[in-house]
Amino acid sequence: MKSLSDFASSSYGPAFADLLQEERLNPLDAGTPNTKMRPALAALTIEKAFASNQIVDTDMARACLAGIWLYHDFLEESHQISQSIATTTGSYWHGIMHRREPDFSNSKYWFHRVGEHPIFASLHQVAAELATANTVDKSTAFLHQQKKWDPFAFIDLCEACVERHSPAETLCRQIQLGEWKLLFDYCHQQAVGK
Repeated sequence: MKSLSDFASSSYGPAFADLLQEERLNPLDAGTPNTKMRPALAALTIEKAFASNQIVDTDMARACLAGIWLYHDFLEESHQISQSIATTTGSYWHGIMHRREPDFSNSKYWFHRVGEHPIFASLHQVAAELATANTVDKSTAFLHQQKKWDPFAFIDLCEACVERHSPAETLCRQIQLGEWKLLFDYCHQQAVGK
C-alpha cells in the first residue's frame, strides 16, 4: 500500500486524475455537492475510469466510483453504488457515507460488517502521525494510545465534532482525507490487480 505522501492523482489514469486535481478536505457532515464536477462524474463509467488498465475485480472498480462520488460530496450517488457492493470494502464506503450523512449508528452498523480491513494498519499510523502534529486534548488522546485502528472510536470523535463537543474537527477532517486516499488507492490496486 502506498503512503499518503505517494498519493498522486495521475497514478489512477486520466479520468480519475481530472476528478482528483483539487485536494478536498471534506467536512465531517454531508457538505455541499461539488456541482461543477457533476457532469464529469455522471459521465464516468467503469470502462472510462479504467480505460488504461485491465479490470480484474469489478467490485473494486465500482468501489472506486463510490469513492469518487463521495470525494465530491455526492452522498446519495455514492450510497447507491456502495450499497450494491456486497464486500467488506463496499461496506467500508457505505459506512463512511453514513458517518458523513451524519447517521452515526448506521455507520457503526456498516463498520461492524467491515471487520478488520487491510487499510486499518496504515490508517492507524496516519491518524497517530496527524494527532501528534496537532494539540492533544481529552477527545483525541485515544489516537496516540490505541494499538490498532478503531473505526468506532473515530465515529464517536466525528460525532463529538459535529455536535461541537470536541475541538478536533480539523484533525478529524485530515484523518478522513487520509482514510479516503488509503481506501481509494487500495480499491484501485485491487481493481487492476496490482
